[in-house]
Parts: sequence; structure tokens; C-alpha cells
Amino acid sequence: MRIKVINPNTSQSMTGLIRVAAQAVAWPGTVIEAVCPRHGPASIEGHYDEALACVGLLEEVRRGELEGVDAYVIACFGDPGLDAARELARGPVIGIAEAAMRSASYLATGFSVVTTLKRTNVITQHLVDKYGVRRHCRRVRATEIAVLDLENPATDAYRTILAECRRALAEDDCGAIVLGCAGMADLCQRLGDELGVPVIDGVAAAIVTAEGLVRARLATSKRGDYAPPLPKAYDGLVAALAPAG
Repeated sequence: MRIKVINPNTSQSMTGLIRVAAQAVAWPGTVIEAVCPRHGPASIEGHYDEALACVGLLEEVRRGELEGVDAYVIACFGDPGLDAARELARGPVIGIAEAAMRSASYLATGFSVVTTLKRTNVITQHLVDKYGVRRHCRRVRATEIAVLDLENPATDAYRTILAECRRALAEDDCGAIVLGCAGMADLCQRLGDELGVPVIDGVAAAIVTAEGLVRARLATSKRGDYAPPLPKAYDGLVAALAPAG
């Protein structure tokens, strides 16, 4: 089985972190290919970043379809380009936010999301409604740590995130924590051990979900809105991404 994990930002170091998190939970024999686009934002922290990141993300999906990839994971908590990627892909495409939220709902009656910047909270709230987990999601909490600062030891990101998780457990009536950024994947086990509750990293949740669907021989429906994009000409910067006939 071959799973392509796409970090939609262009950070090579974060892509490496995501690769390690994905490989840690993958079944023996599952090949993890972690990549990031050649073009796009260095981090995704708003609607504009998300919109521009989708072009490079979809380019990676198109390439994966030519290479025989079995499933894809979109390793950004905003799940950018998820529906468009499902139009392109034969196999399952899993967003880490959807995987994390659904996994959390299996483990606790309520969860809180602990994420990076407050400006991204509304994006997460939209996904909570889209995925139908509003009654499970107690709150979305921001740490005000920029995505790329998660890798900077000077920010002491772990302690800040831990403190916000403790506040969530004390104030939100939740039994689980969802980490709201792929860049937090390496902190998951440590947080879970210290907090004593399920802490869900979306990268790990998405990998095992994708593996399960492929093992069950299930693929993305090509009926309705996930049918392949209609052939037509595209102009300008995206001309090379025009759907083929």
C-alpha cells in the first residue's frame, strides 16, 4: 500500500516531522511518501494562505495519480483542497482535521481543539459544522503560536500547548484533546502521557483511516460531485492543471 502524505505548505522541516509521525503508526508494508509542494505559502494561517496552497496540493495529487498512489493524506488542519482532491483521486483522500475530530468522537463524548493562531479558529469552526461534530466539539482554543514557531525551541511551544490543554480539561467539560496543527504531531504522545486523556494527532488518525479504507477495498465515489473534473481549458498560471479529456 502506498500513501502520499501532502503537507500543503512548503516547509521541508515540517514535512520531515510529518513523515516521522506518519511512519510511526503505519502498518508494516505501507509505504509513506511525505511531500510538500514546490509552490505556495511557507505556512498556512488564514483563508488566503489556504486558497493559494491548494494549487500546489492538487498538483501533488495529479502526480500521485500517475504514479499509482493508493491513498492521500492532507496534512494541514484546515483540510485545504480536500473536496477538489477527492475529485482527482481514485483512492481515499483523508484530511487530518476530519480524521482527528471523528477519532476523538469515538473516544470521548466531548473534545476541545488546541490550535495555533486565534485567527484560524473560524476555519476550524467551519469544519466542525461541515463534519457534523458540533455536539462533540466543546471549544476551539488558540495558543497564539505561529505555525513555524512550533519548531523554534525559544518559543517553548510545548509548555504553552500543555497549559492550554490543561485549561481545556478544566473548563470545557471535555474528555479528549485534538491537536489543531500537523506541526504539533511530535508532541502528541508526550502530551497524552502528561494529561492522562486521549490526545489526537490528525496525521496519525488520517494514516490509520486511509489504511483501513484501502484494506477494505473502498475508494472515493465517482458519482455526483466527486466525479472527475470536467475537461476544459485553463488559462494563465494554472494552464498546466487543466483537466484532461
